[in-house]
Amino acid sequence: MDDIAIIVEGKNDRSRLRRVLAEETPIFCTMGTPGVNQIEKLRRQVGDRHAYIFTDNDASGRRIRGMLRDAFPDADHIHTRRGFPGVEKTPEEYLIEQLEKAGLEEYIVYPAQGTALWSKEDGF
Repeated sequence: MDDIAIIVEGKNDRSRLRRVLAEETPIFCTMGTPGVNQIEKLRRQVGDRHAYIFTDNDASGRRIRGMLRDAFPDADHIHTRRGFPGVEKTPEEYLIEQLEKAGLEEYIVYPAQGTALWSKEDGF
């Protein structure tokens, strides 16, 4: 599983994705709007892997996507749906859907049958 890396905005986003991705899938954080040093650090961390940038669908997420587009021109971009308050609060079912659309099925850890994906902590 060394062929991809996922970049998210923050630690809470990483924790949320970690719940639906195989443990060995690398997930790196921009730590908010990344500066030059953070972008360089991300480039080193991602290395030769194919990058997937998974950000919020808000002004900040769009700005970060734009910055990372320059640093990772071949990256695939994934983002939350308008109305979800960021990756960290997006229901796991929707995260899985977006990861599947990006062709990342082999990295997804699917919940056991009958397990509720939408919980009170999701705000639903």
